[in-house]
Amino acid sequence: MRWLALAFAIGCAAQAAAQEEVVSGMSQDRISITANFEGSDILVYGAVKRETRIPETGILQVIITVEGPSGPIVVRRKSREMGIWVNTASVEVDNAPSFYAVAATAPLEYILSQTEDLRRKISVPQKIRSVGAPQDVLDARAFTDALIRIRQSQGLYASAESGTHLKEQTLFSATFDLPANLVEGNYTTRIYLLRNREVIASNQSAIYVRKVGIERWLYTLAQTHPAIYGVLALFIAAVAGWAASEAFRMMRR
Repeated sequence: MRWLALAFAIGCAAQAAAQEEVVSGMSQDRISITANFEGSDILVYGAVKRETRIPETGILQVIITVEGPSGPIVVRRKSREMGIWVNTASVEVDNAPSFYAVAATAPLEYILSQTEDLRRKISVPQKIRSVGAPQDVLDARAFTDALIRIRQSQGLYASAESGTHLKEQTLFSATFDLPANLVEGNYTTRIYLLRNREVIASNQSAIYVRKVGIERWLYTLAQTHPAIYGVLALFIAAVAGWAASEAFRMMRR
């Protein structure tokens, strides 16, 4: 009898999840990085598609995330040794997004269970993976926390507890500010519908961030011909230094 009740509850939950789906859109899905790029913003909006009336089991919550290209990064700790600041320890973070923003209808700890967060990697700390820290580093977690703080100060990591607006449990929207120091690549927008702290439906779409114009030419040159790029950089620096020197000399006359 107990197994029958459990199976019935699971069936009801699956049916409720199937009754609600995400239909979404964005104000733009392509961002061009130019020489005077100062950042941009994206409006993510959508609606909940239902075949039946609004379920009465739990209040609907919405979480929206925007994630940039991910990769490994080395986080170093500096300490003062004999009056000089030097690197004394380092931890390699195996995978961290270059940009990550979360907007929700309420604080995550109230609407998202820890189990669901572990499985889907929604919160900022869960999105960063760090394993295999050196044995002499006893506080490896402090390095990932430092990475989060640094990128938050740079505008690359953000979390808005009430950043998603939900109307009549159907229409939702959230605005994300993208800073000027974006990394080129494919960005992913994910939308999660939740009831009773569990995800019942999700949807994702892509945002394409690309350098254009002189930025694209310099980026391609640095990637394909680093030696030529280095010589060109030195030449431009030398010309700029000479021009500044001449300008000051003429001003003194």
